[in-house]
Amino acid sequence: MGHSGSDANEQFDLARQAMVQQQLRQKGIRDERVLAAMATVPREAFVRPQDKSLAYDDRALPIEWCQTISQPYIVGLMSQWLDVHEQHKVLEIGTGSGYQAAILAKLARHVYTLERLAALSRDARTRLMDLGLTNVTCLVGDGSRGFPSFGPYDRIITTAAAPTVPAALLEQLADAGKLVIPVGSHEEQVLTLVERQASRFIETPGIACRFVPLIGEQAWPETGSASDSTKR
Repeated sequence: MGHSGSDANEQFDLARQAMVQQQLRQKGIRDERVLAAMATVPREAFVRPQDKSLAYDDRALPIEWCQTISQPYIVGLMSQWLDVHEQHKVLEIGTGSGYQAAILAKLARHVYTLERLAALSRDARTRLMDLGLTNVTCLVGDGSRGFPSFGPYDRIITTAAAPTVPAALLEQLADAGKLVIPVGSHEEQVLTLVERQASRFIETPGIACRFVPLIGEQAWPETGSASDSTKR
């Protein structure tokens, strides 16, 4: 009986390595720093207790407050597109469980992660602290407006979907910066990469996806919500 905890940890470790090899590498995630981060961050720490056995399945899972944690492939893809370097300052919109922030913390100098729901932000902060990730600042506020106090940001990632790219986020993106965001309707969006070149913003559409809506002044109003699929 005394070995149950270590046995569970070993099982999670094996499942995590399998996730990297089978879900990420085989689907085209090639950024070795992203793969290394996802091989070390324990996804089981970010899901509900009843879902721990599903932590490394290739799918989104529900978390508190009708939000979701993205499937690992989507986290890997968005992280790869973001192209985060060690010296970068990153803004994440939509902390959720904190899992994406934990991955980014392994890649960036500092991560500012902004969440509309204070309870989610508090729980994510606890998880990140428990993992010793001290280069993450958890903030509460309207994600569609960004967080200008700490900007401009080298990279911005939005883990909730907006009808268009919020102007505030474009303004807070540093020159030569990159922004990854799902853009579209409640029902379906396109994962989009935005690159800033001085005053020009170049948008490159990617894969179809489905995230929970970004609620805020420059996104969706707080009325009906889209069903979850791949957020965070």
